Amino acid sequence: MNTVKKKGLGRGLSALFGDSSVKEKNFDRNEFNKVSISDLSRNPYQPREFFNETKLEELTNSIKKNGVIQPIAVRPKKSEPGKYEIIAGERRWLAAQKAGLHEIPVSILDLTDVESLEVAIVENVQRDDLNPIEEAKGYKRLSQEFKHDHESISKLMSKSRSHISNTLRLLTLPEDIIGMLEEGTLTSGQARPLIGLSNASSIAEEIVSKNYSARKIEYLVKSKKSLKSKDKSYDANIIKAQERIEKKLGLKVYISYKKNNSGKITIEYKNLEQFQLVSDLLTKH
Repeated sequence: MNTVKKKGLGRGLSALFGDSSVKEKNFDRNEFNKVSISDLSRNPYQPREFFNETKLEELTNSIKKNGVIQPIAVRPKKSEPGKYEIIAGERRWLAAQKAGLHEIPVSILDLTDVESLEVAIVENVQRDDLNPIEEAKGYKRLSQEFKHDHESISKLMSKSRSHISNTLRLLTLPEDIIGMLEEGTLTSGQARPLIGLSNASSIAEEIVSKNYSARKIEYLVKSKKSLKSKDKSYDANIIKAQERIEKKLGLKVYISYKKNNSGKITIEYKNLEQFQLVSDLLTKH
């Protein structure tokens, strides 16, 4: 007989319901119900949109060898008696299907629609392998559908308020950059300096093609920002000068300037040989 539990499962439910006694542990498979895999369906509130195929295959192989060690959290579907909706553990469910299992251990929880949505978001966002956009969308739903402010989300997720705010800001980036974040070709650290820039997409393409570090991106963004001026002809002169110096040195050069006509030139070198080249050119009489 299937038993419906009201207690929480893992850190997400613990944070949500204030059950400090809920801890990570090795589960005894005999303590949980087993249901047919075909009687389960994915949670419509699942924030995860992409599953890493390599990790899914690794989990499938593990399940073939050891079975499903940790049960997935489900709740009964009111519209379909005997059927269940997955709250947390969809990846295990998918891997179990690939492994050829017919049944899977579950913990059946008694949750309302609202609780199910909130738990699904909390449980999945806390997993490190969510991409930045999936994480941001999870926070957005917590904010819009549950009226959580950034402070309450930070407490719920055990993350800093600045992390919540910075992650949400990623959703303001152009669609092509959001796609790069989803695909993993661009990291949140690389994308964050691009927020609010009109030429963010072109800079993002340069970052990806040249694999710029976060520090180099800051230089790049600062340089391009400094070249924004009402005097377009002056902009062109600065850009041409920067290109001439780069061609002469064979090195990356950044020129920034201020309205009072002051500024600075930054020359980037990658080894001592390049440093010596710059030094010789600057000290040559």
